[in-house]
Amino acid sequence: MARFLNFIILMKIAVPYWQGRVSPVLDVAARFLLITLEQGQETDRQDLPFEASSPLERVRQLSRLGAEAIICGALSRPLELDLRSAGIQVIANICGALEDVLSAFINGRLNEDVYLMPGCCRRRRGLRGGGGQGGRCRTKRQKGGARDAQR
Repeated sequence: MARFLNFIILMKIAVPYWQGRVSPVLDVAARFLLITLEQGQETDRQDLPFEASSPLERVRQLSRLGAEAIICGALSRPLELDLRSAGIQVIANICGALEDVLSAFINGRLNEDVYLMPGCCRRRRGLRGGGGQGGRCRTKRQKGGARDAQR
């Protein structure tokens, strides 16, 4: 089976986790995996604590470790902007069992609905350009008021 990431020679991705699943909120995650991929295959895995709670210090730690992308659940806008400014690709609003999410990422299937956090629109920050509102969902109220909310 051809792998999605075969064309990438070396890549490090960070995945915050909690109880064997992608952590639902990056801003308060205590630990993350740093996965090294070479030609679509995992070659190294480090289980690391976040050393600080401030967004900027978390970004500095990920940058220092060479993370090029982060797969995460929800995150605050300031943290997202700091990550992007540091050149780290943000793939947000992802949920699921850690190993399933990693496999889906490696095989180019992370855009499947099963990995989308509940309550989120189909668009996702970091995948296929996002678009519109930067991947943020609009509520029914924002779309058209109370009438649309009743439909």
